Amino acid sequence: MTQIFDEKGNVTGVTVIEAGPNYVTQVKTVEKEGYCAAQLGFGEVKAKKMTRGELGHLGQLSPNTKHPQRRAISGVVPVKHLHEVRLKEVIYKEGDILKADVFAVGEFVDVSGTSKGRGFAGGIKRHGFHRQKKTHGASDRERAPGSIGAGTSPGHIEKGTRMAGHYGATQVTSTHLKVMLVDAERNLIAVSGAVPGPNGGIVIIKDARK
Repeated sequence: MTQIFDEKGNVTGVTVIEAGPNYVTQVKTVEKEGYCAAQLGFGEVKAKKMTRGELGHLGQLSPNTKHPQRRAISGVVPVKHLHEVRLKEVIYKEGDILKADVFAVGEFVDVSGTSKGRGFAGGIKRHGFHRQKKTHGASDRERAPGSIGAGTSPGHIEKGTRMAGHYGATQVTSTHLKVMLVDAERNLIAVSGAVPGPNGGIVIIKDARK
C-alpha cells in the first residue's frame, strides 16, 4: 500500500496491483461447453518448472515428443496461474493479451483474494469478543469465551457457535474500490483502500457489482 494525492491535495491510501499481462489461454462457448467464459493465465515461468500436462494445455509441447502438440496458442508463454472468468458473450480469442489498460481511472471494481492465514486464534482475535472480568475469582478467565450452550435443552453445542479455531486463509472480497491510477506501461493500477492477502498475493479484479 501507498498514498497518492489528487489535484486538490487530498491524500488517499491505495493498493498498487500488477494487473497484467494476462494471456487468454482458453475460450469456452455456449455451443461447445454450454456457457461463455475465458481462461486467463498470469505469471510467466520457465517451462521446466511446469508439468507436461500444463504445457500441453498451453500448447507448449514440442511436435517431436511422444505426444505431439494438439493445439497451438499463438503468443501464450508458460504461466503459473490460471483462472476462468465468466462472460456474457465471447469477446476474446485464444492468444489475446489483456493488460492494465482495460481499467480506467474513476471506475469501481471488486477485488477477491485469499486473506492472510493467522493460524489457531481465540475468540477475541477471531470474532472480536470482549474480555471477561478479572476479579471475583475469574482472574484466569478474562480471555475465555464464556458459556457456549445450555445444559438439558438442547443438550449440545449448536452448529455455527463462534469459538476459537483456524483464522484467516479464506476467500475474501473487497467491494466497491475506486481505481485511482492506471500505469499502462508497467501494467500497474492503484485502487483505493486495502485488498485481501499478503504482499505478492494473487487477486482477481472484477467490475463492481454495487
